[in-house]
Amino acid sequence: MTSHLPAALQNLALPVIGSPLFIASGPALVTAQCKGGIVGSFPALNARPAELLDTWLTDIQAELAAFRQADPAAKVGPIAVNQIVHQSNDRLAHDVEVCVKHRIPIIISSLRAPPKEMMDAIHGYGGIVLHDVISIRHAKKALEAGVDGLILVAAGAGGHAGALSPFALVGEVRKFFNGPIALSGSIATGGAVLAAQAMGADFAYIGSRWLATRESNVDDAYRQAIVESSAADIVYTNLFTGVHGNYLKKSIVSAGLDPDNLPQADKTAMNFASGGGSKAKAWRDIWGAGQGVGLMDDVVTVAEVVQRLKSEYDAARKRLAV
Repeated sequence: MTSHLPAALQNLALPVIGSPLFIASGPALVTAQCKGGIVGSFPALNARPAELLDTWLTDIQAELAAFRQADPAAKVGPIAVNQIVHQSNDRLAHDVEVCVKHRIPIIISSLRAPPKEMMDAIHGYGGIVLHDVISIRHAKKALEAGVDGLILVAAGAGGHAGALSPFALVGEVRKFFNGPIALSGSIATGGAVLAAQAMGADFAYIGSRWLATRESNVDDAYRQAIVESSAADIVYTNLFTGVHGNYLKKSIVSAGLDPDNLPQADKTAMNFASGGGSKAKAWRDIWGAGQGVGLMDDVVTVAEVVQRLKSEYDAARKRLAV
C-alpha cells in the first residue's frame, strides 16, 4: 500500500475491493468480505424498501464490531456503499443521508459524477468517494467534481462495463491522476490482482467471483451458470438497462431472447427503477457476469475465495520476485 491512499484503504489484507453486485450483494456477502480483510460493498438500491438500508448498515456494523472485539489483531476491511447518480434513482438523497448517518467510510458513485452537496456531505465526516468510469472523459469529469479515487471499469468486467483495454485505460489515467485507482475487468485470481498493480492500479475491483459463493444472494441456478460458463458465454449489450454491460448468454436465452440478435436500447430511456429496455429484468432475470467466469469452477465460501486469492497473489509475487 502506497502513501497516496486514504486511511480507509491502507490496512487491507489484500488489495481488493469487492464490487457492489445488484441483487447478489447483501449483508452476508459484505460482512464476509470485510472479515476477510478486503473492502465489502453493496448497492444501496439492494436494500428494499428504502427503510431497510438503515437496518442493513446497523446490522453489518454491529457484526463487524463484534468480530473486531473477538479478534483485535484481525484485519477487517471497510464497508462501501454504491450510489447510482441518475435522475431515475429517486432514492439517492435518502440513501446518501443514511450513509452519512452511519459514517460509511467509502461511497462508490456510478453513472454520473456526484453533485457537490453529496460530496460535501460525505467529506464532512471524513468519508471518501470512488467513482467508476469507462473512459478518460468520464474520469476527468469525476475528478473535476472532487472524487477521491477512480474505479476503471475495463473490457470484460461483469455487469456495466467499458470496452477499453485495461492497459490503455490505466496508463492514460495515470498520466493525469496519481490518486487511488481500482481496476475492474475479468480479475478472478491472485495473479491478476498483482497484474493490476503492475499496470499502475492500487486495487483489483472484483465482482463476478463473489457470485459463485455461498453468501451471495442469488439462486443456485445463477451460481451454477457461473461455474459452467466461459468467456465465450458472455454477451455485451445495452438492451437491459440502457448502459452497455456483460451478461450470461444462458440467462438471455432463458428469457426467450436471441443473444446474437439483440436490439439496441435507447440510452435516454435509461431507468433504474424499471429495469431498462426489455421485459426481462436485469439483474433478476438477466444475469450479469464478466469474461473471467471461465476461471471459476466451484461454489465456495467468501473466506475460501479470499484465501485462494491471497495464496495466488503471494505465489505470483514470489514467482516474479517482487
